[in-house]
Order: sequence, then structure tokens, then C-alpha cells
Amino acid sequence: MTRMPSATSSRPISFKLERWHRLSIYASGLLLLLSGVAWLVLHYFMRPVNEFGDAVHPLEPWTMKFHGAAAMIVLFLIGSVLHLHIRRALRAGRNLVTGWALIVTLSFLILTGYGLYYVASEGDRPLWSLLHWIVGGLAALLFVAHVLVGRRSVRA
Repeated sequence: MTRMPSATSSRPISFKLERWHRLSIYASGLLLLLSGVAWLVLHYFMRPVNEFGDAVHPLEPWTMKFHGAAAMIVLFLIGSVLHLHIRRALRAGRNLVTGWALIVTLSFLILTGYGLYYVASEGDRPLWSLLHWIVGGLAALLFVAHVLVGRRSVRA
């Protein structure tokens, strides 16, 4: 378990997540990413054509429903790491660059996801969607970087 002394006491603080918690975050994040990628593939590359032109792929609405459900799980898990992981890591001053970048990126994704569902007009939706899926892909890479930097800092 990762332990560092806190600034206010000699007791070490721990911010390493338990295995079940880590695996839950990895699994739900992967489901969120895969459902978003599935929607992109269906929406942009697998649209059926009928007598009226391009149509919505029959699985496209299901990928959005699955993506929304995965997003709710990820939101819950983000909340679950606020005290144990984020607050304590901030206090210890560990992995701050990728941690803050991840917080800002996830906040942007939450706002654009909400915006796509509740705010964006049909004219604005393509821009909101483009921003959401580009930043979503970057968030996946940033998350991997955050984990790798954190593991490397524990070893050092």
C-alpha cells in the first residue's frame, strides 16, 4: 500500500485504491469507451441506406443507452474516489499534473455529455458531439498516463 507522511501528522496517508475498486474503475471506463466507439462506428460508418437515404443503424440507439448507463457508473465511481484517492493524493502532492488534467477532462466530458442530452440544438449537436468524442478519446489516453505515472512514482 502506498503511504506517505502527511504534512500535519507523522501518520502515513494512503491513497491507493483497493483491487476491487481499481478493477471497477477500469471495467466501467472501458465499457464507457467501447460503447462510445461503437456509437461512432455505427453512426459514421455503418449507416444503412433505404429508399429515403441514410438511416439510423438499429443498434445505434442501444449503444447510446449503454453509453449513458456506463457514464452513470463512472460518475458514481468518480465520486467514490474523491475522499480516499483524490483528496489524499492532493495532500501528498503526488501525480498532480495528470490528476488535475484528468479532473478537468472528465468535467468537460460530463458537461458536454449533459449538453448533448439536454442543451444542444440539432444545429449545435455535431459540434458538441465532435468535442465530446475527441476529448473522450484523449481522456482514455490521459487515464492510462495517470495510472502509469502513479505506478512509476510508487516504485521511485
